[in-house]
This record gives sequence, C-alpha cells and structure tokens, in this order.
Amino acid sequence: MTTKPNGAMTRILGVDPASAGPTGFGVVETDGRTARLIHFGVFQPARKAEPAARLRQIHARLARLVREFAPDAVAIESVFSALNVKTALKLAEVRGVVMLAAAQGNVPVHSYSPLEVKSSVTGYGHASKEQVQQMVRAELGLRDAPQPADAADALAVALCHLHATRARARLVAAIGIPASSGRVVTPPVNRRRASRIRVHR
Repeated sequence: MTTKPNGAMTRILGVDPASAGPTGFGVVETDGRTARLIHFGVFQPARKAEPAARLRQIHARLARLVREFAPDAVAIESVFSALNVKTALKLAEVRGVVMLAAAQGNVPVHSYSPLEVKSSVTGYGHASKEQVQQMVRAELGLRDAPQPADAADALAVALCHLHATRARARLVAAIGIPASSGRVVTPPVNRRRASRIRVHR
C-alpha cells in the first residue's frame, strides 16, 4: 500500500475466497488511525454452474467491486496448507480470478494465511469464526457482528492488511529507512513474531 499523508483515506478490499461455498468480501476505509466499514457481503455463483462459468461469475463480481469502490489494495486469504489437494486446487483457481480482477484494475494484491489473519485480528491464530466476528465488530465499531461469517472473514483479511501496513510504517520510522530507498520491510503480524522481522535489500 502506498504511504499517504496523515488524514488521507485509504481503502482496502478484503476477500475470503471459497472453493465451493460463498466468497466473502469487505471494504474498509482508514485514515491511518481508525478504520470504518464501507461495504461487505458474499456472493455465491449459481449452484449448477460449470467450473469455468463459476470462475467467470466470481471474476465479474470482483471486477465490479474494484470499479465501484476503487480500493488502494486488495487483501486475500491464501490457500490453507491442510486442505486436500482437490480442494486446494479449486481454491487456488478462485484466488487466481480474484487476483486477475485486481490486476486489471491496477490494484496491488497482498496475501495472508488464515493463521496470520486470526493472529492479527484476535491475537490468537486458532480463534473460532465467532471470535473473529466479534473482534471485527469491535474494531469497526459495529452494533452487531457482521454476518455471514464469510463476510466477517473477508473484513478480517482487510484489517489484517491494515495492521501489517501500520506495523511496517512504524518499523520504517523506527529504523530510519528512507521511503525512497527501495528496501522492503516485512513486519510481523503481531508482537509474538517480532523476532522474525526481516529487512530485504
């Protein structure tokens, strides 16, 4: 995500891809200090659609979201390593069309594992869906937890990217790397992983 002046608003589109069920999406906006909800939901391609048609429908919906909300970044959950091969391949196909829609809109894509997302939002990498929903509700100042859970997961992915970006900015400021240096700083998702900070030259 491009660093913006204080007070400038940045939009993040989070996506929770699904191999068979509904794909969740959520748009959050931040001024660098607080985040607010813009839009969220799920979409389920036609149940009897052929695989190629299903992917086309997902791509079309994501492309519309990119055009409508003009996000500065797309954050997407990565393939869960414990999935069986068939499910992992289907999920990778969905991720591919999401990334294509983002690329066609010239929006950078950032990928986070389920463990990273849960750790970032709840502080616990094996949090339940209900815990994720409640923490998303609290962080965005919502009256009720976002429903369904797939949409809450997508918002959690967006918030994970927001947290990672903030951590990166703090780290860059702390160690004094000029923004124009071209060096990429990879921050930890949470404090427990602080020892794994790496600076790539």
